[in-house]
Parts: sequence; structure tokens; C-alpha cells
Amino acid sequence: MPDTPTLEEFTALQQALARAREQNESLAGELRVTRTERDLLKEQLNKFKRQLFAASSEVAGLHQKDLFFNKAESLGSQAAPAAEETDDDKIDVPGHKRAKRGRKPLDPALPREVVRHELPEGERVCPHDGAVLREIGVEVSEQLDIVPQQVRVIRHERVKYACPCCDGALRLAAKPAQIIPRGLFTDNALAWIATSKYLDGLPLYRQAALLGRFGGTDISRNTVAASIVRVGQAVQPVVNLLRDELLEAPLVFGDETELQVLKEAGRSAQARSYVWAQMTDGSGRDGTGPPIRLFSYSPSRSAKTALELYAGIRPGAVLMSDGYEVYDTVARAHQLVHLGCWTHCRRYFVEALQAVPKEQRGPQHLAAQFIALIGQLYQVEAQARREGIDAQELGRRRKRDSAPVLADIEALLLVKLHAVLPKSLLGQALHYLASQWSKLRRYVEDGCYSIDNNAQENAIRPFCVGRRNWLFADTVVGAQASANLYSLLQTCRVNGIDGYQYLRALFARLPQARTVDDYVALLPWRIDLTAA
Repeated sequence: MPDTPTLEEFTALQQALARAREQNESLAGELRVTRTERDLLKEQLNKFKRQLFAASSEVAGLHQKDLFFNKAESLGSQAAPAAEETDDDKIDVPGHKRAKRGRKPLDPALPREVVRHELPEGERVCPHDGAVLREIGVEVSEQLDIVPQQVRVIRHERVKYACPCCDGALRLAAKPAQIIPRGLFTDNALAWIATSKYLDGLPLYRQAALLGRFGGTDISRNTVAASIVRVGQAVQPVVNLLRDELLEAPLVFGDETELQVLKEAGRSAQARSYVWAQMTDGSGRDGTGPPIRLFSYSPSRSAKTALELYAGIRPGAVLMSDGYEVYDTVARAHQLVHLGCWTHCRRYFVEALQAVPKEQRGPQHLAAQFIALIGQLYQVEAQARREGIDAQELGRRRKRDSAPVLADIEALLLVKLHAVLPKSLLGQALHYLASQWSKLRRYVEDGCYSIDNNAQENAIRPFCVGRRNWLFADTVVGAQASANLYSLLQTCRVNGIDGYQYLRALFARLPQARTVDDYVALLPWRIDLTAA
């Protein structure tokens, strides 16, 4: 028989087992932490891969489309059983006209040059009886022709006058004031350059090459850039009036995007600066007020900058923004009604859903449940747009149809908020929703409020698209000049005004403006383009 262990040996054995058990528990804990960190890193990796290679769509697969875009049942009602067909299941499909096939006709307002094609004299004879053929009509077809830019030189000749009897009456004919005194470019040329860059995204070095190609003259890109900076500074009084109009609006949208400025005092060329975007939708409570798009450059994204940009906004106005915290400071400082953006919120859940394997992206996934509920909120908005109802009726429908959905979202949030790892994509989505909840649910209080900040993102998109071509601003004054010209041209676009014609008229009349009324008459919706 084996020897019976002594008390000391038994105690040592128990201690060794306890140490081994503690070590196993510690290793198991480290393994759980390692697996969690691995899963979080895989989520981040998949997110970055989608940003680089995937299509830029927020719809997370076919299942999620069906969850809220093609939902069969209406809000607040139960679907009828499949075996029973009721009158409510039948809908009338209105008749419609199919668009005519083929090429669309060219604009009748375009100038026409008629090219007449005739038979040679020798072929205008009937082969049967030798009679001369007579014209009985024409067959017409049209092609679009393009004449490249016509570059010309305007030669100004200022006539000198003198008295033939003495030297005391020497006079020189005055030259009309120009936006850039003694500048190289005319008002028309400056308007073309600004429109090409800020509406068409054509960088200045390409424009200089075009001018050289069409005009046969080598024009320095620096000369073109300096001219644009000067006109961008000259329009500052009109941009200031735009800001005054915007700050008086009942609803203001806010956002910001990055801009690189190469030569900025005390900062490296790689430092990130910002363009702040502000806009109105032109649909205030009184139904008046033109839509405005306003861009401002700043090296900072701080609350101090935001407070400066929104200084003077009327108390009680409505501010729509994303979840960036500086807008909370602005709202508190000016007693604003602050709205949150449901599109930003939904985007977090879409990213969380796309991070999981495809076989797990069913409607039972928690992210899919939130996406479906948010989809129901947008169904109410889409139906209202289709019917063209007014703000008062929209407010009633939101209280009737959207408020119960918000209650469901809040209930699901409270249950799941602390059941998900906070650093995961789904956890970030839940915490974003929780932190923004008071602002997100506020839009149902008034039919004039917006459900999201999409209008502002659409307004800032032309700047971002153009930035891909010209990449950066050289100097701070250049960045601010670009922001000013963007403001004018995008405000023209949203008001249905031809930006090129507006800049032509503005550049021609701005040097004569002296009073506030003179500058007010130069706002995009006030200026007379027929006299340009």
C-alpha cells in the first residue's frame, strides 16, 4: 500500500491545487479578454475594409431593405390573415403614361445653324421621263455642336482731351470701376473661372491650361489664383448679409468638414482645418425666406469657433445638427431647440450589422431591429411627402404614428443598452442613441422640425466633391475666399439661379455699391440678371 501523506504534504498539495486553480481562472479571464479584443479588432478591420472597398450605401443587405422600405403593413394596424382577402387588401393602381422612347429633343432655345444638303444639279432629273425634279419638303435631323471657349482681349482706350489754346484743360475719359482695379481678367472671365472651380470642380491649373489652349497665351496659375482670392474677398459684404438672413431663420442646419491649408501661421501643412457649413431650408413657419447655403473657414473645430459662427442667432430658433458636442454648447448659449439626426443614428446600426457575418444579419439581430424601427419613422415622413401635406398635419401624424415607434425604440434601448460590450460597434450605436435620445425624439413635437440633417449633408457634398480635385487651399485668405464664393454659388443653385450669370452681374455692380441698400440689392434673389 502507498504511504499515507503527512499533514504537511496534504496541506502543500491543497495549496498547489489552489494555485493551479487560480492560475487556470486567470488564464481563462485573459483568454476571454483576448477573444473580446480580437473580436473588436476584427470589427474595426471589417469596417475599414468596407470604407475602402465596399459600395457607399447605408442599406445593409436585402433583408434590411425589406425590413423598412418594402414593409407591407401600415403603421398602427395589424396585417390581415393571409387566408382571408378583404377589401382593405385591394388597392387601385392609377393609370399612367409611358414616356416616349427615343432621344429627347434638343432645347429649342439653343441657337441653330442650318446646314442645307441638296442634290447636285445633274441628279435632279427623273430617270423615267427626264423631267426636272422639284423640291417638295425637307427631312430634318439635329445634332448638338460645341464651340470651345472663345478667348478674346478687351482693349480699353481712354480718350484724352486738351484745350488747343492752353495746357490748363487736360482731361482723360473715366473708366468704369472694376472689382479688381487694373486686373487682368474681365468680370465675365472671373465669373467663368469661379463657376468652373466651385460648381464644376475644375482646379485652377487645369483652367490655366484651357485658357492657354483656347487663347494661345501662357497665363500663370498664380495669377488666376490671386484674382479669385481678390474677388472672394470683395464679395464679403454680400456674404455678411447672407449670414444676417440665415441667423434670422427659424430653422438652421449645421455641419462641418475638413480642409487642408498649406500655409497657415504656426501650423504644419498636414494640420487639419475646417469649413463650417450652415444652411436654411427656406421653409419657415411663415412660409417665407429663401434657402441659404453658407460656408466659413476656421482652423479650429472648437466650441469657441461655433459660438462665433452662431453669434446673433435669434433665441428660440431650431438647430439641427449631428452629435458633435459643440452644438450642445451653442444650443445652451442661445436657448435653441436642438434636434438630433436620425440618419446619423441609423448609420451606426448599419455599420454594426455589416460587421457581423452575412448568415447572422437576419431580422432578429439587434441592430436589424433598430434599423427596422427607424425605417418605420421614415415611412411616416415618406408618406407625408407623397401626399404633400402641410406642417400642421405632419405634426399630427407624427404624434399619432411616430410617437409609438419612438416608445418601442426607447424600450428596446433600455433593455439592451448595458447588455452589449460598449466598445463594440453595436455598443457604440446604442450609446450614441442613448446620448442623443432627448434630441432625437424632439422632432415629433412640431411638423416644421426636420427628422435628420440630410439637407445639410447634401449642401456640403459639392464642396467635398470639388475638394477631391483641387485637394487643398494654399493660404488662409484663399480658404476664406473659396468659402465665400461657395456660399454665393450654392445659394444660387438652391434658389434656381444661374450661378455664372449671377457672378457676372455681381462683379459688375459691386464696385458701385456704397450703402447697405446697395449691397442688399446684390443678394442672389434680389439682383436683376436681365441687366447683366
